Amino acid sequence: MPDKSLQNAPGKPSILRRWWFELLLAGLGACLLLFVLAPLGGMIFATSIGELSDAAAEHAVIQSIKITLLAAMFATVASAVFGIPLAYLLARKRFFGRSLVLAIVDLPIIIPHSAAGIALLMVVGRNSLIGRITGGGLVSTTAGISVAMAFVSLPFLVNAAREAFAAVPLRLERVARTLGASPQRVFFTVSLPLAWRGILSGMILMWGRGISEFGAVLIIAYHPMTTPVMVYQRFNDYGLRSARAVAVLLIVICVAVFIALRLVSRLGASEGRDA
Repeated sequence: MPDKSLQNAPGKPSILRRWWFELLLAGLGACLLLFVLAPLGGMIFATSIGELSDAAAEHAVIQSIKITLLAAMFATVASAVFGIPLAYLLARKRFFGRSLVLAIVDLPIIIPHSAAGIALLMVVGRNSLIGRITGGGLVSTTAGISVAMAFVSLPFLVNAAREAFAAVPLRLERVARTLGASPQRVFFTVSLPLAWRGILSGMILMWGRGISEFGAVLIIAYHPMTTPVMVYQRFNDYGLRSARAVAVLLIVICVAVFIALRLVSRLGASEGRDA
């Protein structure tokens, strides 16, 4: 007969006890998911197809969505040009002041976005150096909207790219260097191709965060009107029903684009494994 004392020995939790713990973890996680999905689901199901079609037929709504998507894309691409090299240095080099640089990168996350908009006016406003050169600055322009979006969302790109580069085995870069490859060739032929999925994920996160920005954009450019600003304006002027249809339309478009980008990322990863 099996020794019952061994079955109940400490350090070997029973299957039932482990099952209850996993059930507790799943329940807590489900509560968090419900917290995210319940408001979105309630808003979507409360909006009729007719309300959505009416919103989609409005030129002002479609124009605001175009401005929002394009401005966020411009902000993401421009930030990638400067942010990816910085992320690589932060992942590969240990230098004096590195902790300060990391803190500066994360700074936009903790700054209230309305305060960020005021701060950006000092750089791109009418009375700034750029304003004197251009005769008005970037206030009330699509470029100004992109600047505001980039400021509040660039930590998502830089941090994701830094983690992606850090995950690339350093020995692969060293082998390439011993074979005579220059540092720039190692970066473009070894590091960047191996880290591209993480970088793409960071760009998607930055793009999505830029689309949702309201506070900084409102201060930099009330017009041309982005969709988050339009939702706020319609809620104030016409009430919940009018604002809800515009918000749902933007969510549907963004989710569709987000899914498409994720599918492209997974397709590229599967092709890389098959090669």
